[in-house]
Amino acid sequence: MCRNIHQLHNFEPPATSGEIQAAALQYVRKVAGTTRPSQANQEAFDRAVAAVAAATADLLGELVTTAAPKNREEEAAKARARAEKRYAS
Repeated sequence: MCRNIHQLHNFEPPATSGEIQAAALQYVRKVAGTTRPSQANQEAFDRAVAAVAAATADLLGELVTTAAPKNREEEAAKARARAEKRYAS
């Protein structure tokens, strides 16, 4: 859905509250169709971000896997390589 929302599950160290908040903000922006809500919509926007962040934190806390945790630096390097390939001209 959004390229800016990254996988947060199964990393060592686990996702931070800042990462969860950023993913929730990107999701709500996408659904709302705006990056900056009007003053009339700001409160609803903020409540939605908080609700999505809370649901995401709950989900990440309950997910179970048998796979080894991923390394953030290795995954970032893979993403950069994919981007270089995608945008090479």
